[in-house]
Amino acid sequence: MPHHRSVNEDRTDGFSVKDVVAAYDAEASRLTSEYERLPFEKIHSAVLDLVPDTPSFILDIGAGTGRDAAWFADKEHTVVAVEPSREMRKAGQERHRSSNIQWMNDAMPKLEQVFSSKLTFDLVWLSGVWMHVPKTQRDRAFRKIVSVLRPGGSVMVSIRVGPQPEGRPMDPITVAEIETLAQRRGLQIVRVDRTEDALQRPEISWDVVWLRFPDDGTGALPLLRHIVFNDSKSSTYKLALLRTLIRAADSAGGFARPSQDDQHVELPLGLISLFWVRGFQPLLANDLSQHPAGNSRLSFVKEGFQGLASRSPYDLRVGQNFSGQDAVNLIRALRDAANCIRRMPAHFITYPGSSSSDQNHVFPCEYRSVRVRDSVRIDEDFLWAFGTFSVPVHVWQAMSRYAPWIEPAVVNEWIEVMRGYKQSKAVVTQDQYLSSLKWLDPGHDTTLVRKLGENLRADGQRIYCVWTGNFIRQKFDVDHCMPYAAWSCNDLWNLLPSLPRVNRSKGNCLPAPEALEQAKPRILEWWSSAYLSKPDLALRFEDEARSALPAIKPVEGTVSTENVEHFFQGVMFQQMVLKRDQQLTEWHTPNLFP
Repeated sequence: MPHHRSVNEDRTDGFSVKDVVAAYDAEASRLTSEYERLPFEKIHSAVLDLVPDTPSFILDIGAGTGRDAAWFADKEHTVVAVEPSREMRKAGQERHRSSNIQWMNDAMPKLEQVFSSKLTFDLVWLSGVWMHVPKTQRDRAFRKIVSVLRPGGSVMVSIRVGPQPEGRPMDPITVAEIETLAQRRGLQIVRVDRTEDALQRPEISWDVVWLRFPDDGTGALPLLRHIVFNDSKSSTYKLALLRTLIRAADSAGGFARPSQDDQHVELPLGLISLFWVRGFQPLLANDLSQHPAGNSRLSFVKEGFQGLASRSPYDLRVGQNFSGQDAVNLIRALRDAANCIRRMPAHFITYPGSSSSDQNHVFPCEYRSVRVRDSVRIDEDFLWAFGTFSVPVHVWQAMSRYAPWIEPAVVNEWIEVMRGYKQSKAVVTQDQYLSSLKWLDPGHDTTLVRKLGENLRADGQRIYCVWTGNFIRQKFDVDHCMPYAAWSCNDLWNLLPSLPRVNRSKGNCLPAPEALEQAKPRILEWWSSAYLSKPDLALRFEDEARSALPAIKPVEGTVSTENVEHFFQGVMFQQMVLKRDQQLTEWHTPNLFP
């Protein structure tokens, strides 16, 4: 059997996924014609009755020309079509223009972009692609697939039986191998069928396997409940760390990246430390005890943390600049917080039935010291410099999706713990506790963006409503593209000019995918003219977008067309995340405005 090396390495034997992509690029024209003349219902007749009959989220891996994705889209499903072949993807995007399909350049086994999108799916569709994954990479690829599958979700795998086509690399695969992979990951085998080849090639047939994730099986929510309610606590540190991670999952998921073992998500330890400091500031300012012996026992409350007392928690966010003594205090505060997190809650939060001495930590982390300096920009490089914080994949996904339900439980338990630590005789009300624990996001203030728009007008540029394309002759509203009421994001990319009556029409609704697609040229133009043409704002724009938006690749610079396209794709995926998690009403562009 040939030895298969990494996808990213040159090879002299066997094949890599890169070889498969090259083969499909070379034959794209012929294969497009071949695939598109075969109807979905004929090819997939064996499993038609298992396809969800209500609108669902579907991941089509190896989507080819988008024939299957288009069928799902027509049935009102939301589809992420993954296709690494540039030529096949291009053909699919041209043939099947649907706002229910989002195309993605990604590939097994890593599925990095899918993973960073924060989406989970009701159905993962693998039509005629699994045999193109080298044998040595299939276990890793399957782990990734299961990690983005919703509880109760399904996986469809169809595999070719018969001789390998010339020029398209494959490794043999059997149903038994798929069944073994499924059993290792707790998936049930629902159906196995063998079907005839739709092209009527006598030497070819297809095995079709339908798998199902029976329930939540990941154990993420019971684990979190154990940490919140049952785990012993000598301070509020464990609850503070969970709250910090929930806030990171909700507002800074763009920084998350898969670990080498595919079992964890890695985050910048500096980000966790930043949110830690930000969360504790109001509590200590109001003298609410976080330790049974008093706040003087808190190991991270040193010169740096105390020196930041005059800075608002609003300042402690990505994109902000610190200079002079403020920069020195920030670095010292984050170093002290990182050390505290590593030595205390991350060390003592272990899986049920184990102890910290077992090295069975739920949240492994690695700390690196950062040199003190007098000028700091809070960006991705700065935050990663403090080290790496790891979260199990299933826990991260639970936090990303169920934050509105998990966070109140953490906050309420935190209040109960603080009540037990109360040092003074002064009465502290429930409202005072809640006020001190309120996460202070940047406000709804749109003054800066409004001023930028007026400056453009003063320079002779016209302002257009991004949603309708109408020239705005008088006053304009600054609309939150993703509604602030549902997701308190005041980032530059999320602030767009709109006619007041259109903004009122949209209200707190989520823009539908087709509304975003129709507005895309005007959104990109606004970003470029209002933000990206100004160096300081361009840096802030990129920092905020890369922090908040899923599925954005790290890029150099901010003003190229390619980079702006990446940012817009992130907006489309964030729309899907909010649609999935909050079931918001979708808003469609009105045609009522002359």
